[in-house]
Amino acid sequence: MLSGQTDDPVRQQALRLLTATFITQGHPIEYAPHMATAAIFQTDLELRNIQLARLLAWLKQEHPEVYPEALMLMEKTREEFEQRVKD
Repeated sequence: MLSGQTDDPVRQQALRLLTATFITQGHPIEYAPHMATAAIFQTDLELRNIQLARLLAWLKQEHPEVYPEALMLMEKTREEFEQRVKD
């Protein structure tokens, strides 16, 4: 989706409130929506990282036979992503 566009009402409200907060803090009106979108996106990334770390820790503890393969899959995914970014 384009910057600031979402069908999720919770995200829409968060975007509106965060945009208003940035404007109240004195940031230019034309930049505030982009700043709010970036802040929400960063929070989403942090959440995904925490979820993945927790899943890997669980795999390591509960399913050690699968853990090395999961790590290899993650590394392969990272390499594929970096290659797409380069192309």
